[in-house]
Amino acid sequence: MIEATVRRAEAADVPAMAQFVCDWEAATEWMPSLYGPDEIVGFIREAMPEREIWVAGEPIEGYLSFDPSLSRVGGLYCKTTGAGVGKTLMDRAKAGRDFVWLTTHERNERAQKFYKREGFEEVSRHEAEPPNTLREVRMEWRV
Repeated sequence: MIEATVRRAEAADVPAMAQFVCDWEAATEWMPSLYGPDEIVGFIREAMPEREIWVAGEPIEGYLSFDPSLSRVGGLYCKTTGAGVGKTLMDRAKAGRDFVWLTTHERNERAQKFYKREGFEEVSRHEAEPPNTLREVRMEWRV
């Protein structure tokens, strides 16, 4: 179990966060890499003012992006699975809220199991919005 402190992400954290995305895509045979590292850095920088983005650990072991206007987790990436970092970040996203939702890829059964352990329930399956091509699962958590 990694002991991870959570803090709000800063601009200097963006390259490390983008690297988590790139590394996960490269390690996941069914996941197409639609964007390069520079584009992912740009997406994260663009989202920072509107989202609550938290990082865990020093050096960073993972991050979670949350859109408070939608109560939606937009992304959760961890360097290591099973070490408690994802749970720590998800606990932060749920803190003080009574509803949170997210989507994950239908093929990402490991993520679905994690979210179910965290109290999320599947509510639907649907086609992804372009340019994404992989079917998605919507999951919701309620107090």
